[in-house]
Amino acid sequence: SLCLAAGCGFQLRGEHTLPFSTLHIAGTAASPVALTLTRMLQGRSGLTLTADAKSAQAALEILNDARERHILALSGAGKVREFELRQRVSFRVRGADGKELIPANEIVITRSFAFNDAQVLAKETEEAMLYKDMQDDIVQQIMRRLAAMQL
Repeated sequence: SLCLAAGCGFQLRGEHTLPFSTLHIAGTAASPVALTLTRMLQGRSGLTLTADAKSAQAALEILNDARERHILALSGAGKVREFELRQRVSFRVRGADGKELIPANEIVITRSFAFNDAQVLAKETEEAMLYKDMQDDIVQQIMRRLAAMQL
């Protein structure tokens, strides 16, 4: 089945060919997406992460990385039954000359989950896992956009 998958353009997660050999990642130190991207790309052969944007072929800027939680449904007694979790990440990529290679854009991912205040600890763990999953999805989307980028 792997042979069939290869024929349809299937590619293993994280194995994107990038059109540059030096990259600078800038963003808020508190950005989980920036940290995950940095960790993912650090050990990659053929790619050097630079501390300075001027010495990189491309500079990825994480402009915003925010998590939100909204109430979707309440019980008859007014207790929360369901939440919607949302993670928003804005980013752009500039070339060494400062030209925008990927204009500022936003990725928004949402998940909903049932809540039961009798199981608070389990639900907190579930929420953390959902945020981690959303973050991984966003990182993969950014990686696909970086791989498709033209220098």
